[in-house]
Amino acid sequence: MRDVTGGTGPHAGQPIATMGAPPAEAAGALILAHGRGGDAEEMLGLAGLVAPPALACLAPQAAGNTWYPYRFTEPVARNEPYLSSALAVLDDLVDRLVGDGVPVERIALLGFSQGACLALEFARRRAQRLGAVIGLSGGLIGDSVAPATGAPIFAGMPILLGCSERDPHIPIGRVRETEVVMQALGAEVVTRIYPGGDHGINEDEAGIARRILARVAGATPPA
Repeated sequence: MRDVTGGTGPHAGQPIATMGAPPAEAAGALILAHGRGGDAEEMLGLAGLVAPPALACLAPQAAGNTWYPYRFTEPVARNEPYLSSALAVLDDLVDRLVGDGVPVERIALLGFSQGACLALEFARRRAQRLGAVIGLSGGLIGDSVAPATGAPIFAGMPILLGCSERDPHIPIGRVRETEVVMQALGAEVVTRIYPGGDHGINEDEAGIARRILARVAGATPPA
């Protein structure tokens, strides 16, 4: 696999940090999207805590450490062309992994904060049953969220939504809207709302992520 991002726009040609098994030999793959101001390497640190070693882990880097410039609850057009470029990065990575022989149902996405919003939005737009989507402190993108329509395309795809009840960056109402949409699309959604106002990742979320990713890899989930 090439070690720079594909697609078009400002995020094309950025580095991709990797760890774990080579895609052609892996039991599955995990794509990790960092938050605003974060970077790919720190997401590999998270992968080391939650991903089985049999997974190929790939963390693309956003140009300027930011996937899109404004809040995720702004109108979509305001975050262009950065948002479309970011979504194209994920689209290209999934296609490359499939080309390397990784079944699409063995490809999971994990994002934190801005990266969680991106992963969730990508999954809805891709409209394909992936291995899992783990959205930590995030929700669907836009000033409003359109209701789900059509067939339940996700066919039991695991989704984790985790967020603090007073997260300073993520309105809890948007998390709940995302839950409703993803359930209507046929996903198996686990939502965890935690007391307090933290914007981070806790051990409960990490434990759920480990169990989900063990399923993606075909391994026995840890107790």
